Amino acid sequence: MARKAKRDLTMEEQLARGPLDLPFLMLVLMLLGIGLVMLFSASYYTAYRDPTPPINNNPYYYILHQAAYAAAGVVGMYVISRINYQHFRWMAPLALAGSIVLLVLCYIPGLNAPINGVRRWLRVFLVAGPTYQPSEIAKVAVVLFFAARLCKRDTEHQLRFTKRTGTGRMLNFLERIGFLELVPYGAVLLLVLVLVVFEPHMSGTILIMLGAASVLLVSGISLKWFAGAAAVGSAGLWFIATQTPYLTRKINLWLDPWGADAQSDGFQFRQGIYSIASGGLLGRGLGNSNQKYGFVPEPENDMIFTIVVEELGLVGAFAILLLFSLLILRGYWIALHARDKFGMLVTVGIITLLAAQVFLNIGVVTGLVPNTGISLPFFSYGGTALMIQLAEMGMILSISRQIPAPRKD
Repeated sequence: MARKAKRDLTMEEQLARGPLDLPFLMLVLMLLGIGLVMLFSASYYTAYRDPTPPINNNPYYYILHQAAYAAAGVVGMYVISRINYQHFRWMAPLALAGSIVLLVLCYIPGLNAPINGVRRWLRVFLVAGPTYQPSEIAKVAVVLFFAARLCKRDTEHQLRFTKRTGTGRMLNFLERIGFLELVPYGAVLLLVLVLVVFEPHMSGTILIMLGAASVLLVSGISLKWFAGAAAVGSAGLWFIATQTPYLTRKINLWLDPWGADAQSDGFQFRQGIYSIASGGLLGRGLGNSNQKYGFVPEPENDMIFTIVVEELGLVGAFAILLLFSLLILRGYWIALHARDKFGMLVTVGIITLLAAQVFLNIGVVTGLVPNTGISLPFFSYGGTALMIQLAEMGMILSISRQIPAPRKD
């Protein structure tokens, strides 16, 4: 009876039930577990000293909420891993349209949830519930949309226009050099970036650009377009950064963090560096950080890596970075062995987003890059962001289920 049931499965069902990539799954779960432990260590004093609702001096507030979201995220990751990833093709335009609508809502007073004057957040139920950043959804939606279109690039025919008019000859030239092919991608990307950059959300803008660029690059788009786009994009980002007081202040702080007033803009960076420096080679021991006792602002969020280094030392921090590196490399391995081009492009885009987010977070706390307000995946507090990250990992696991088995000679 069991054999008959297996024969009755459709080809699609059999592909979706293939073995998932265990090394990738184990690395995700290891980072998630370590992240929860470090979050509890970094957050319990902050929660204990916070009398405002809903925390109410509960030292377990952050860890309990994060653990609940982590459990739901793991379940969601498994469910998504069981979905045939080919369904993500038709979902891509819907996801992109939905993310654009959510980004627009960030600009509507009464529906957004601004924090410190920044319009990055919405509430899950618009007027109530936990907050989330629509840009987190937008970056994945852009990757899926680009991958769904670009995977058919090799089978599309080149456009032909009449040669009798100057306009037709110009369009033929633009098609021949590949410009017209990039127009729809550029239009979509520009719309999303404009909505994100004026929230303002520079780190989200950079991540979306990198995710889109990685998919375009791997799909075979000529490198000359990347050189031009990089020059224009860099100039645009620099112009926006220098013309926006919020971003200009961050750049000035990055250029001279030690000259700023210790009790204002430079305080967070300085205390983070003190925390890293006091960790030494082996650290003070798990739970024994001194800087988390009111010195490092919001140690459970963007600055959690400084507490990691202080408690686990250089050795522990290196081990965590090694786990991230292995996860990223395994993700690219899955991309190289994916069943089709769509699976490869989706995996490359998602893993590039993860790698960029890790690099930017570590770069910020060590002073390598300006403060972008970006969290550390699997570690920083943020339940909805964690669930989105685990959903992304579920997509990659779904793709890994359909990796062709090696041939036996």
